[in-house]
Amino acid sequence: MLDFYEIRKGSSMVFAVIVPIFLLLLSGYFSVKIDLLKKDQIQVLSLFVVKIALPALLFHALSSKNFQDIWFPSYFAVYAGVTFFLYAIGVYIFRKFYRENFTDASVLAMGGAMSNTGFIGTAILTLLIGASQATTYISMILIIESVMLVPTVLALAEAGLQKQAKLSDLIKNTIFTLLKNPIFLSVVLGMLCAMLQLHIPKNIDQVFMLLGQTASPLALFVIGAGLVGLSIQYVNIQSILLVFLKNIVMPLLVFLGLSYLTNVSQEMVYAGTIIAALPMPTLFGILGQVYGLNEKSLTPLVISTVFGFMVISGLIAYWW
Repeated sequence: MLDFYEIRKGSSMVFAVIVPIFLLLLSGYFSVKIDLLKKDQIQVLSLFVVKIALPALLFHALSSKNFQDIWFPSYFAVYAGVTFFLYAIGVYIFRKFYRENFTDASVLAMGGAMSNTGFIGTAILTLLIGASQATTYISMILIIESVMLVPTVLALAEAGLQKQAKLSDLIKNTIFTLLKNPIFLSVVLGMLCAMLQLHIPKNIDQVFMLLGQTASPLALFVIGAGLVGLSIQYVNIQSILLVFLKNIVMPLLVFLGLSYLTNVSQEMVYAGTIIAALPMPTLFGILGQVYGLNEKSLTPLVISTVFGFMVISGLIAYWW
C-alpha cells in the first residue's frame, strides 16, 4: 500500500509534467480562439515541427549515441506486434459488426492502434526522462507508425477504392513517400551515423540541437490550437470502442508484452506503455476528413485527447 510520501511524490510529478503541457495546449488554443493567430498560420507552425524541429531533435539524439544504445529489437517487436494486432482487430470489427466498407474500416481502425507519438509523446517523455532517452524510445515507435502502419492504412484504403491497380505502383508510391518524409529520413540517418560511428561536426550538431529544442513546446502549442472548432457531436458505440482500444487495451497489451516477453529495463516498459496510452494522432482526424469520415473520426479523436491525458496522469502518478 502506498504511503503518504509516495502519493505526494507521484502527485508532484504529475503536476511537474502535466501542468506545463496543459498550459502550452491552452496557450495554443486561446491564441487561435482570440484571433491572435489564424488557423493557416498554425498550419505553418505544424509543418515546421514535423519537417524541421522534430527531425532535428531525432537526428541529434540518435547520431550522438552508439547503435547498441538506441536499437532494442524486443521492444520494437512487441510494440509493432501490438500495433498491428489491434489494427487488424479494428478492421475486422468495423467490417463484421458495423458493416463499414473496406476503405472506411481501414481508416477507422487506425484510431485504435496509433498514438500521437511525435507531438505529445516527445513532450511528455522529455519532461519525464530527458530528451536523450526519450528520443531513443520514440524513434523506434515512429518507425513502426510512419514507415509500417501509415503506409498500410493508405494502401488498404486506396485498395478499397480500387485506385491502385498494380502492386508495383503501390510499392513505388510508398517508397517515394517515405523518401520525402523528414521524420523517416532523420531516424534512418541518425541510426546510420550511430551504427557507423560517424560524428557530426560540433557546430552543425549544435544547430540540430537548438532546432530540436523547439519541437516539444511548439508541438503542444499546435495541438492546442488545433482543438479550436472541434466538438463532440457523434458519440456512439464505435467512438467508445476506438477510445477503449486506444487508451486502455493498447497500453495494457504493451505493458504485458514488454514485462513478460522481454528483458528490457523498467524505464523502457514504462516509456512504451505511456506512449501506447497517448491520445490518437491528429493524422487520424485528417485522414477521416480525406475519406469522408469527419464525424466518425473527429469525435473519438477529441474524446481520446481528454481521456488519454487522464490515463497518462494516472500512470505518471503511480510510477513516478
